[in-house]
Amino acid sequence: MIKKAIDTEIQFLPGVGPKRASLLARELGVSTIGELIKLYPFRHIDRSSVTPIAEVIPDAALVQVKAEVVSVEKLPKRLHVTVRDGTAEMDLVFFKGIGYIEDRLVPGAVFTFFGKPSLFNGRLNMVHPEIDPVQNDGAGTREGVMTGVYPSTEKLKNAGITGKVMNKLMANALRLALPELEETLPGYILQENSLMGIREAMRNIHFPKDGELLKQARYRLKFEELFFLELSLIKQKFIRSRSDNGILMPKVGEDFNLCYNALPFSLTGAQKRVIKRIREDLMSGHQMNRLLQGDVGSGKTMVAVLTALLAVGNGYQACIMAPTEVLARQHFANISKYLAPTKVKTAVLTGSTKASERKKILPALASGEIGIIVGTHALIEDTVVFKNLGLAIIDEQHRFGVDQRSRLWSKTTGKPPHVLVMTATPIPRTLAMTVYGDLDESKIDEMPPGRKKVETLLISERQRSALWKFIRDQIALGRQAFIVYPLIFESEKLDYQNLEQGYEKVVEAFPFPPYKVAIVHGQQTNEVKTFNMDAFVAGRANILVSTTVIEVGVDVPNASVMVIESAERFGLSQLHQLRGRVGRGSDKSYCILVKGEKISKESKARLELLCRTDNGFDLAEEDMRMRGPGDLDGTQQSGLPIELGIASLAKDGDILEAAKSYANLVLEKDPTLDQPWNKSLKAELAKGKYNIKDYSKIS
Repeated sequence: MIKKAIDTEIQFLPGVGPKRASLLARELGVSTIGELIKLYPFRHIDRSSVTPIAEVIPDAALVQVKAEVVSVEKLPKRLHVTVRDGTAEMDLVFFKGIGYIEDRLVPGAVFTFFGKPSLFNGRLNMVHPEIDPVQNDGAGTREGVMTGVYPSTEKLKNAGITGKVMNKLMANALRLALPELEETLPGYILQENSLMGIREAMRNIHFPKDGELLKQARYRLKFEELFFLELSLIKQKFIRSRSDNGILMPKVGEDFNLCYNALPFSLTGAQKRVIKRIREDLMSGHQMNRLLQGDVGSGKTMVAVLTALLAVGNGYQACIMAPTEVLARQHFANISKYLAPTKVKTAVLTGSTKASERKKILPALASGEIGIIVGTHALIEDTVVFKNLGLAIIDEQHRFGVDQRSRLWSKTTGKPPHVLVMTATPIPRTLAMTVYGDLDESKIDEMPPGRKKVETLLISERQRSALWKFIRDQIALGRQAFIVYPLIFESEKLDYQNLEQGYEKVVEAFPFPPYKVAIVHGQQTNEVKTFNMDAFVAGRANILVSTTVIEVGVDVPNASVMVIESAERFGLSQLHQLRGRVGRGSDKSYCILVKGEKISKESKARLELLCRTDNGFDLAEEDMRMRGPGDLDGTQQSGLPIELGIASLAKDGDILEAAKSYANLVLEKDPTLDQPWNKSLKAELAKGKYNIKDYSKIS
């Protein structure tokens, strides 16, 4: 069988060879000709226009000038060339390939020079511009008037794989691969969405003839990428929603009513709306898989309690799984208060639960005596057996590994449990549509009445003494303060040093007596962590110095100050989470962002936005726009179901919406993609990259 060009190793492409091939594989992850043509340019430069030298602006974007060589001077370690057109002169400087360039640039010859202009000693110059002979059509490249700019690294540039070389390699690759490129989208999809064919799109993404064709090529390739992403997710949802493999929970139950009627407050409209949707899911005969998003303090725990009671009222058990011991115990304390008027037995199980307590909890869980259990990943240990698990509530899902969640799933017999995934980290709309695309989505977008706005301030290190005075004044009023240090895993050792040094400075500023300072971080044992945390929650410590271990769910109504050190090192969503730890009581609360001395304009803009905005959903969208989806808190672990090559969740929300709604249309007519006209769709989804974990089975 003859090997296709598209599958050929890149070393056999003219201009590559074994050395360059191994470098391209290492630096860009490109090993075959097929992979190379899917390395898309991240921007294009219009080489069709020529700027007169007199109109060139120093430090502007890249420009192209058409000029005659006036003089060439070889100096130690560099070549100095002066060129002119009819308007002015400019200098060109070369540090590499001097011999070759000197032979080419003879006085009197005319070329186009393309590069970034700057001023040196008052004269306009370009360092290492690209040099092209003047074409008859005036364009600087034979492939088209627009030139693609590809991802690169210092190692590639040092090995001579410049932008120009990449363009040549790409032209060679396309000549070989394009004739073999098969259309992945059926004709009806191309027609109904006004998309260009795959070969035309590939040619025009790399070497567009004009801006309009580039636009169409980009749209086609982005649409295809997002369409298959959504199709793979929604197909799971369609199959699940059409199966009758769901536990039927038609009753409300006495305990639900006892709890609901004893609440000391009214539920918000948003909470009532979400519970109504959950009730519909539980009565549908299909398995519930719902994502519940709610801003900090919006009342998700209350929704979780009432949902758990619906399961209990129908004769099933419910488990609530939290990512940290601190949060699990916090949930248990809150839930126990709400369940007081009911007859439902509840328990908490974490890694540090004593053996004597486990001896009581495990048999009571296996017999069904415990109706609701709260815990950490300790709930998935082999020794934990449920009598009749009907509902799994997962808090902050992105913090659990896939294997952990699938082990929880294996603890059920017969029909799968209903799944409610909760997050207080607002997820940008486009990210929710992809990472959680197979879940139904609900939002609590309304805050309970009486929740006070937290005043957010941005200060610098120079205002440290004023900050210490402010915290002392708050403590004098009987309040408490959090001081949080960043913990970024790449520099964990250094971060712990910063935390320890910070703790020492805090203790120095707030000596015992009269002050008590507690410290909590990930390297402590659970016992130490719990002891220190409890001291702060109970009011025995005035200040808690910690890492982001306290980010989610910790409830200390008496804490009125949240200080975040090196705030620029956190994402907006994370900062918003931390800010949500204060403002839970009746006192006026403050979040003080301490910025580092060297901070970029972008970081400063993000922190100023946080000072102006307290809507977590708006902040999440903005955070994604500014930083891209890969950096958002939590998404490093869950990631995207597939790797995107050209589409951007931060910028292509409209295309994603169009792709998702069209994927829905396709699946409504043909849920299993068995019709002959959808053969190419089924073949594409069968590829390994679409082996997306079904969240219903791993939650």
